[in-house]
Parts: sequence; C-alpha cells; structure tokens
Amino acid sequence: MDFSAYSGYLMETAKEILAAHSPSGYANAAVEVVRKKAEQCGYEFSVTRRGCGIVTIPGKDGGEARALLAHVDTLGAMVRSVNEEGQILFTLVGGPVVPSLDGEYCILHTRSGKEYSGTILSMSPAAHVFPDAATRPRNTDNMYVRLDEPVKEREDVLALGIAPGDYIFVDPKTEVTESGYLKSRFIDDKGSAACLLTLMKLMSDHGLTPEHKLYLIFTVYEEVGNGAAWLPGDITEMLAADMGCVGLDLSCTEQQVSICAKDSAGPYDYGITTRLVELAKANQIDYAVDIYPFYSSDVTVAWRAGHDIPAGLVGPGVHASHGMERTHRDGMMNTVRLLAAYLGL
Repeated sequence: MDFSAYSGYLMETAKEILAAHSPSGYANAAVEVVRKKAEQCGYEFSVTRRGCGIVTIPGKDGGEARALLAHVDTLGAMVRSVNEEGQILFTLVGGPVVPSLDGEYCILHTRSGKEYSGTILSMSPAAHVFPDAATRPRNTDNMYVRLDEPVKEREDVLALGIAPGDYIFVDPKTEVTESGYLKSRFIDDKGSAACLLTLMKLMSDHGLTPEHKLYLIFTVYEEVGNGAAWLPGDITEMLAADMGCVGLDLSCTEQQVSICAKDSAGPYDYGITTRLVELAKANQIDYAVDIYPFYSSDVTVAWRAGHDIPAGLVGPGVHASHGMERTHRDGMMNTVRLLAAYLGL
C-alpha cells in the first residue's frame, strides 16, 4: 500500500484540527472536525455524554473489539479574576510550560459567545520601564492577559461581559515547512489525532475492513487526567496514539514513531509492546522504544477507572512538548503505518 500518497492529507488534516480551539472541557470544535471527517468516510459517529467523539468501524467478525485512542483536548487557560487595573489574571488548563506563554496572542471567549483578542504578558513587560523585565518569574502570579480593548480598570473589563471561568485560547501558530516539519502548539495530541483520521481515510478509500470491530476514540479531558475514564464495554485491547517524547537520554527523533515501554505511571502491556516492535521491524517502519520520565496517557486513566483492557502506547516523536512543539511528517506517517500494521491492514 502506498502510504506516501496520504502524506498531504495527513498534514492538511493536522492543520485543520489544530485550528480548532479545544482546551480541556471545551473541545466541541475539534470533535466537530472528527465528526465531519468520519461522515465523509461513511462511518458511524457518536458523542459520549462527556463529549468524547467515537467513530465505529465494523470488523469481519462480530465478537471482540479493538480501540485506538487519541485526545483532541489541548492545554489552555481560563480567566481567574480581573484586577483593579483591568488586567485579566488567569489559571492554567493542563500543564503548559508557562514561560513559553509570554508574548503569545490569545482569544478570550465569553459565555455569551463573544470573543476578544489579547496577548499573554509578564507584569513587567517593557524593558524600558521595568528593571526586572528580563528576570521577573513567568508564572500565573506574575502574568496577565492584555486585552485589545480600551480598558483602564476592572469595571471596563466586566462591562464587556468578561468573567471568571471564561476560556482563553492560545494561538497555536501552526506551520508546515517545506522540509516536512509540523510546528505548532498542541501537536500533543492533535498530531496523533490526525494520524487516526488519516488511517480512517485510508481504510475508507481502499475498502479495508479490520479483523475486529474498531473504535476510534477521541477523548476531551486527557490533559487534565480523566479523558478515557469511560470506554465501550466490548473493547478487549487498545492502543493510545499520543505524542512520543524527544530529549535527554531518549532515543526517538521527530522522524520516528515512538513505542512507549513505560511512563511515570508504570509499564504498558508487555505482549502488546513486543508485538508493536516486531511489526515495526517486519514492515521496515522507522521506530524507537523509549521510557517517558514525566508522562501518563489515556491508558493510565482507563486502567485507574477499572477497565480490564491490555494496552500499548505509540506516537510520533514530538520536540519541546507543552511548549512550542515540533514533529515531522515522517514521524507521523510512520505512526500511521504502525497503526495499520497493528490492525492487520
């Protein structure tokens, strides 16, 4: 099968889903992208009560089911309060590398649906004014959102309908380079979500049927630790497709698919991990096996919720996770290929 024919679709899908703002708890726009893609391919799509998207693909037999998981929720922020100077203070959604937010453009989304542009800044933002402009800590106690509206005090901001609990969408700044790199915030995990959607497109185009019924599950609370707490009851095995880690003594590059043997929550299923390694070797897929030091996935959530499902974890190598992330088309395509091999396609 010519997987390379889908590289353009893969990158365009990644850009489309990255453009849909979807911090944990407000992922409707990203789930809508999944719904549109699934219906274009002719597959059944449903949404759980908590907002996760599920694509159901019939298998050759009518028994057990498999699942591939990715999460479409991202990091973000939320209005915490407004001070007397009209500065919007914020709380984090998930765990972004906070200093990397300094100077980022954002959109403040109110409950009425109105949106305002702004910039996340240090409270000492000007080198010509503040002696600690370069040294003041970049954390939520020392940063704020500068609103692009003529506000001078707290009452001005409140009059715009802005209130605590309003979401702050951070500009992902997505770009695909001629050399094949995908640069963006939130490649974790929209890069892998694009891989699942590309695999779905490939199956639809070629009339491929998996051996077992297949669920493609797109969770919406992974970044806050409870994405896959509920799963369909007939799943007997699953893979999470999430970002692969790059850095320190890890061996994975952005051009490879990473197979995770263990993360901070413990080891993944040994048999599944071994099978993934064997499939990568047999299909000449560029891969690496690594242990992630500060990481957990939807698999951890599912296991802690009591799901008795063996599971593994794969994903394209991603550099600078939870900051200004980057991966490569080759790493994403190697992920698609490994997922296809896992399904026996």
